[in-house]
Amino acid sequence: MNLYPLKFKPILKERLWGGTKLKEVLNKPIDSDITGESWELSGVVGDISEISNGNLEGTSLQELMDSQGEALLGKSVVERFGKEFPILIKFIDAKQDLSIQLHPNDELAKKRHNSFGKTEMWYIMDADPGAKLIVGFNKDVEKQEYVKSIEDGTLTDLMNYEEVSEGDTFFINTGKIHAIGAGVLLAEIQQTSDITYRVFDFNRKDKDGNLRELHTGLAVDAIDYKKKDDFKVDYPKNKGETNPMVDCPYFKTNFLELIQPLKQNLSERDSFTIYMCVGGGATITNDWGSTEIRKGETVLVPASSTYVDISAQKAKLLEVTI
Repeated sequence: MNLYPLKFKPILKERLWGGTKLKEVLNKPIDSDITGESWELSGVVGDISEISNGNLEGTSLQELMDSQGEALLGKSVVERFGKEFPILIKFIDAKQDLSIQLHPNDELAKKRHNSFGKTEMWYIMDADPGAKLIVGFNKDVEKQEYVKSIEDGTLTDLMNYEEVSEGDTFFINTGKIHAIGAGVLLAEIQQTSDITYRVFDFNRKDKDGNLRELHTGLAVDAIDYKKKDDFKVDYPKNKGETNPMVDCPYFKTNFLELIQPLKQNLSERDSFTIYMCVGGGATITNDWGSTEIRKGETVLVPASSTYVDISAQKAKLLEVTI
């Protein structure tokens, strides 16, 4: 099968904290004023992505994985994950603060939920002046001190706040307490998992006047209580080159800022490659075809590709592989 660079229909999610930047900045087809997430590439059951370009338009990601597993994903990826897509790609718009939350590791998630854990990374695409993230604690915290802060509503006093701007990148490992702050638009790369322990939601109520469910009991044994400065990614930004950002067991991400065409040999890469366009635009070509990509769009280059040719005069891309 001719597996050209594939684009997918965005799966749009309304959220209590969502806004309008996914439409205004990334040109997503949205009418709502509270759209918080655009799932760009998803193998999550119930939210399987569907191809939107070329001869395979209308085919689901799952159908293609079932019929073209190794050609699409790579032999090593299939051996490790079967015909399940191992990462979830999103754009997120936080008009309001997200809840303070964390994700369990693989071992705990498997035991409790028969799921993978959720390691993730964020690339800041746009941030209002003064916009912040919560990432970890501002000091080493004892478990009982944390429990008491939940009981008396003072958890935010223990949080570490990070002011952000475009290009800032954060790696959020499992167990790390975190929240995306109001005014932040970001690209998210994560393990395929929707297991989240919400521990504080600023006492907000949904449209029906109900408080959202918290998972404070589940979270207690999943949290890393140590203060760690291991979350902000310091990466090179050399134009026209592949700049390594994150290399973890679940995904590898590089930053590309292109001012002229770039051709890459993929013949030894036993994995699919994803390109998230976080600025400008480009044309992505492999052995079987070409696809245009612009800011706010995502392309999947199948593992069977022997090369990728990225034609761009001005583009910023996140390149993601396994």
